[in-house]
Amino acid sequence: MSTTAIVAGPDDDGIGAALEAAGVDVTRLDGVITRPQLEEAGIVAAELYVLTDVGQATTIPIACDLNDELRTVVYARDTIPEFIKGQLDIAIDPQLMDASVVADELID
Repeated sequence: MSTTAIVAGPDDDGIGAALEAAGVDVTRLDGVITRPQLEEAGIVAAELYVLTDVGQATTIPIACDLNDELRTVVYARDTIPEFIKGQLDIAIDPQLMDASVVADELID
C-alpha cells in the first residue's frame, strides 16, 4: 500500500515531485482551497497534507477535522501563523532542507 499525499499551494520548491519520486501518490491543489476541494482530493484517506502557501494555513484545521490520522507539513519560506502551530506536525523552510530529503523523511 503506497502513501498518499495532498500538496496544497504552488510547488516552486518541488516537494510534490520529490514525494512522487519517493513513491508517494500525490494530488495537487492550488488557488483558494475549500473544504469541498479537500474532500474531493481525498483528504479523508490521505496520510500527508503538505502546505506550501502559508496564506492557506486555515486549511490545516479543516484537513485535521476531516482526518484524525493526517500528518500535516508546511514546506514554505514564510512563517506559519501562531494559531496553526498546535495542529501542525512539522514546518520546514525549503532554503534549509532540500525537497528530496524532506520527502525521504516523511515516508520513513
